[in-house]
Formats: sequence, structure tokens, C-alpha cells
Amino acid sequence: MRSTIKNLFPLLFLFLIFKTGYTQESQLSVEKIMQDPAWMGTFPSNIKWSEDSKTIYFNYNLQKDPSDSLYKISLSNLDKIEKVSFSEEKNAPGRGDLNTSGSQKVYIKDDALMLYNLKDNKSRQLLKLGDRIRDPQFLNDENLISFIMEDNIFLYNLSGGSIQKVTNIQSGEKKDTDKKPSVKDDWLEKENLGLLEIVRERKDKKEASEAYEKTTQGEEFVFYTGKSSISNLQVSPDAKYATFSLITREEEKRSNVPDYTDASGYTVNLPARTKVGDQPVKVELAIYHLEKDTVYMTNTENLPGITDLPDYTKEYPERTWEEKIREVIPSGPYFSDNGKQAIVNVRSQDNKDRWITLLDLETGALKSLDRQRDEAWIAGPGIGWSSGGGTLGWLPDNRHIYFQSEESGYSHLYVLDVNSGSKKALTKGDYEVFDPFLSKDKKHWFLTTSQVHPGERHFYKMPVMGGKMEKLTQMTGNNDVQLSPDEKQLAILYSYSNKPWELYLKKTSANSEAKQLTSGQSEIFKSYDWREPELVKFEAEDGVMVPARIYKPSESANNGAAVIFVHGAGYLQNVHKWWSSYFREYMFHNLLTDLGYTVLDIDYRGSAGYGRDWRTAIYRHMGGKDLSDQVDGAEYLVAEHGVDAENIGIYGGSYGGFITLMGLFNEAETFKSGAALRSVTDWAHYNHGYTSNILNTPSEDPIAYKQSSPIYFAEGLEGNLLIAHGMLDVNVHFQDVVRLAQRLIELEKDNWEMAVYPVEDHGFVEPSSWTDEYKRILKLFNETLIGL
Repeated sequence: MRSTIKNLFPLLFLFLIFKTGYTQESQLSVEKIMQDPAWMGTFPSNIKWSEDSKTIYFNYNLQKDPSDSLYKISLSNLDKIEKVSFSEEKNAPGRGDLNTSGSQKVYIKDDALMLYNLKDNKSRQLLKLGDRIRDPQFLNDENLISFIMEDNIFLYNLSGGSIQKVTNIQSGEKKDTDKKPSVKDDWLEKENLGLLEIVRERKDKKEASEAYEKTTQGEEFVFYTGKSSISNLQVSPDAKYATFSLITREEEKRSNVPDYTDASGYTVNLPARTKVGDQPVKVELAIYHLEKDTVYMTNTENLPGITDLPDYTKEYPERTWEEKIREVIPSGPYFSDNGKQAIVNVRSQDNKDRWITLLDLETGALKSLDRQRDEAWIAGPGIGWSSGGGTLGWLPDNRHIYFQSEESGYSHLYVLDVNSGSKKALTKGDYEVFDPFLSKDKKHWFLTTSQVHPGERHFYKMPVMGGKMEKLTQMTGNNDVQLSPDEKQLAILYSYSNKPWELYLKKTSANSEAKQLTSGQSEIFKSYDWREPELVKFEAEDGVMVPARIYKPSESANNGAAVIFVHGAGYLQNVHKWWSSYFREYMFHNLLTDLGYTVLDIDYRGSAGYGRDWRTAIYRHMGGKDLSDQVDGAEYLVAEHGVDAENIGIYGGSYGGFITLMGLFNEAETFKSGAALRSVTDWAHYNHGYTSNILNTPSEDPIAYKQSSPIYFAEGLEGNLLIAHGMLDVNVHFQDVVRLAQRLIELEKDNWEMAVYPVEDHGFVEPSSWTDEYKRILKLFNETLIGL
């Protein structure tokens, strides 16, 4: 017995050496990374300029307040960062509308209509009516200011101070005055009038007066909304028309999310969203002709291709697909500066078409100027969504319109002549355009693009009808620019891969230097040498090159294992040269790399930043190319970086959690372990706006849902799975993982565990929850990938 034990000592010694060889140390820990982010320092956000271009305002926190406050830097003293006093912040003019010269601004403050004079830097109250007013706007006649109150448009005369109500819109149905009373009510009224002579005389007098007014003045026009609601109420610049959207919604069944930790001690249901497959919302665009005192609707039934069926219907030959006029959502209109013309953005509710149309304001007829169709779904930078938005408007010649389109495969800026129909691309190339806007003199564009590199953002100036773009920023990374009102200065929120956001100032010229105004990193944060992840590309199974970030351990620390991180949101970019919104995960990857892991972070198919075809490659099959990109990434790590093919893990949250589940269930030979955080398990239970774009609807395209939902593939689980989910998640409901858990139980799987977080929504808030979750993730990888 002693000799056996004696012989085991050398083996035990070698085993301990082997184990300690992979037990690397790090300055970082999960507890340190996941504490309140204030430990990192303070970083500016929400940059804006004063109206006189002399001061930069931003949110910041130098005094360790419970939350960020408003700070400022004056251009006269760039070295001084000053907290804005409550009185200064309260008295500052809010968002509003500038007149043509930029000398005056009209805005709302405390339900009062205010006028700010730029020259003397003073505001005065124009009126306060006791009701909430909103959306003030200078009209072409700058003596007139429009505003909205109680879903009606009013005009305020600046010189005379008079107010005119120009629309008469009322919610609900028109009262039926001709409706006969019941026998009971008719008897009661006649008896009362027969007994009370004064009451009878007053009633007769009122009826006679109303009859006289109707014959002499005509009946007052009122537009009743019925069961619909209105939105986007506006008046044309020439005050001849008002327009609004009339919205009719079907009552849809909604989910509840139980809160078991409510302060009351009772379980409280949090109201949450519906599920994909909602009945289409009916949206009509109404024109209120102010001179004729009448309302009529725009006509969308004659748009080209309005009855086109999507290609996926061919997958269901057994079904009869009726050719019918599709439901659409019109948004706008967008008026020319002179108010004489207007364009309307129209989007089909099946997400396949976007029309830009010219609106005949007298008839409501629409003429298609540009049609963009995508058999997947219409999206991309500057394109907008079903409710509108995006880049769309008029040039000052009242003849050309501008918009963004993915016609070329990348989102670019176009102009179109509404008279001739000729269209011109102002930008071209394998890059994307973001947030273009016109200079004050309307002679130039200012715009942000990814022309230098998909992972960089730079600010440019370009002639209004196209031409050479002048690059105004030089710092490698992300330059998020706020242009001063006088257009002479750039306030730049800048960051790099391993450097959080800071504020810089630069003149609006290509050759000027940017000056750093803030430096918010804490000493403890700066004491660690944060890695600059290398940007690489690897070849996917279909031959395309996939971008990724890689974190490589030192040769002495390398443990041969790897972790692949999958970012969330689907349409999001994380392989770039700026500070990631996944800053906790970035720090965790530094910790993993210290411990010897190789970490790969992939912008898989479906991610933002790489054009239309990259975005739509997941159409009708989430968990297809987006998953195979993770598998190809794992093969790249094995082939190029010496990673052990038997020890690769994967993790991510939300969409990343979904991909993790698909990886563990469908690619068990590739992924040994995975942590699925706040993950979608069945797309038929997610929301309509996001899911119907990519998978259509479950009732019309069940093939897409079945091949995209992890719950259908749970029998494929072989590796080690951690599921983590917040119980108050009103985005991806806790129900998702409850159903999956039951499926795993029925399949008799025992290599999985679930961590639940009773007080957390989709995005965790409490440091204790973050810490617990990531300690579990680290433990999973340490135990299953390197045997610690």
C-alpha cells in the first residue's frame, strides 16, 4: 500500500505542475470589472453647443454625483470644465425652431411659448394658455408661428399677439343629433317641457338660434377621428395645408412579465409587448385643406408593384396566395421650402418596398419618384423604419429632393429632380454614409462615412450636388461630430479601441489639429494596459472574408483554449476601432486573455457596417450563415493560432445568446461549452417589428421560424450549457428560457444549468448581478475548457 502511494507522488507532482502551468494571474478580476462603471472614471456624452457657438455643453460627472450632470466648456477658456448651475440650465433655451436668419428661436418651456433672441441672449414668454403646447415652428411668413395644442394647429401672430385656431379635429365619433330617443326618454322630456314653461322657452330659443346660424353661416366643419388616433400633425410652410397620420390599431393580446420582488410584497404583472404576427396597423395620411375647410386622404393604391408577392411564397406551392393591394405606412409629408410641393415616404408593411412619392396636395394623389425593393427587408443607415425617419428632404431650389438608398448594395446619398425624374448618386463605393445634413447656406453637405475603413468613422464636407469630399477629421477611431451653429468648430466625441470617449475641439478645416478637452479615466483604470484588439479577416465556407477582433495571449500564458464572443442585436457592429458599447465584455476579454485564452469577436452575417448583402444574409434563416461564421471562426483559430479544437467555448447575450444556443445544439463538434445570456429561444415569441423583417410572420412563413428557433434543436445538446436570464426582462421574456428548460428536462439532458436574476430586465443594472453572471461564465470555461 505504501509503495503504491509512494509511486503516485511523482505523478501527482507532475499533475500539479501541469495545472499550475495553466493557472495564470491577472490584475483584473470579475469583481473589479463588473462593479459600478464609475470606477473607470467619467466620460462625456450628449454633446451640444450654445446658440452663439461660444460654449460646449455635455453630460459629465466630476463631483461623484449619483448621476451625470450638465457641464460646460467655454471657448474663451478651454482648460476650465465647469458644472452648469441649476438656474442656468433651467433658463437655457430648449429645442425649438430657428428662423431663416438664425437670429431667433421659438421653443416651449413649462408649457409656455418662448422666443429666444440670439443677439442679446435673452428669452421672453409669448403666451401660456394653461394647456400643453408643443412643436412650435416659424412659417414662411416669419411673423407667424405655428404650434399644436389638443391635437389642433394654432397660429400665433408675432407682431399682433393674436391666436388663430386653423384646424378643427376632435377625437371620437360625431354625436348623432338625429337619433330618436327611446320611448321612455321621449315621454320624460315631453312631460318635463309641458310642466316647466321657462325650460320649454329656453329650448325653443336655442333651437331657433342654431337653425338661424346654420342657414346664414353654414355648419361648422369638424373632423372626427372615430376609433383612430392622430400623430405627426404639422402645417405647411405657406400655412395652406395641415397634414396628419390617422392610425387605427387592432387590440392585440399582450404578455405579462411577473415581478416577484415588487416592493409591495405581492407579485405584480409588468405589462409587456405582443408577439410577432400582429395584425397590421392601418395608417392613413390625411390632408387638411385649410382654405376649403375639408379633410381628404392620400391614395396609395396605384403605387408601382403594390400587389407584388414576395419570393418566399414560392416555398409554399400548396397554398393559394391572393394578389391584393398591400398594406402600407405613409410618413411625412416633407414640404419644400416654399410650401408648394411635398414628398411622402411610403413603406409596405411586409417590409419589402420603400417608395418615395410626390404628393399632389390638392387631390391626395401620389406619384412614385423612387422605388427600392428588397426581397429580404428594407433597412440600412439613413433609410428609416416603418414609422419614417431616415434621410429625406428638399434642396433649396424646391426642385431636387435628397434621400439615402441601398440600391448599390451600400447606403449612399442621392438627389432626384422631381420634374425630370433624373437621379444622381452623390456618394459611391463599398462604404456607408451616416447622418448627412445641409450647411446653413445650403451649398454643402456635412456627413459621416466609413470610407476609410468599415471600423472607422470620419466627418466630411461635400458640395451640395456632389464632388470631392473634404475629410475634416484625422483621428483613427470614431469621430462623432457636433458642428457649432456658426459652422466654424467641431466638437468631437472621440474614442479608440482601448480608449473610452473623450471630448475634443477642432476647427472646421482639414489641416487643423484636434485639442483634447476632457481626460476622464481614473488612475486605477489607467493602471492596467488595456489591449488594442487586432482586426483580422478569415475566410468563411462560402468564400467571403469575415471581419473579427482577436485577443491573443502571450506565448507563456497561452492555454490552448479559445472563447468566441457573439455580440447582440443582430444588426450591430463590434469589430471596429472605437470604444465598444460592450465595455464590460471588452474588459472580460482582457481578463480571459491574461488567463491564457484566445478570444475572437466576430461581425458575423447580419451585422451592421458592411452593406445590404451582409445585413440580409440571415433572411429567413437566423442561425444559418450567422452561425456558420462562428464555426468558420473556430476553424480559423485552430488553423492559424494553434487553438485546441477540443476546447473552444462560445458566449453572448440576446442575439448572441440565441447564436450560442444554436451553436451548442447544432454544432456540438465545434463548441464544447457555451453561456447563453438573455437569449431568444423561439422567434415566434419575440416582437413583431424586429422579427417580421427577417422571418416574415409565423403563420405565413413557418419554415423560416422552425429552422431559426433553438428550441426545435435542443436534442442536439452535447456540451456544457449555462443559461442566464433576468426575470423582469420585458424584451426577451423569461418565458423563453422557461419553455427551453422544460424541453431540456423532457429530453433528459443533464449537462446544463440555469441562473436567474429576479430584479433584472434585459440589460442588467446591478453590479452584483453582472458579477454573479460573469463569475459563472468564467467558472464554466475554466472547468470545461482547461480543467481548473
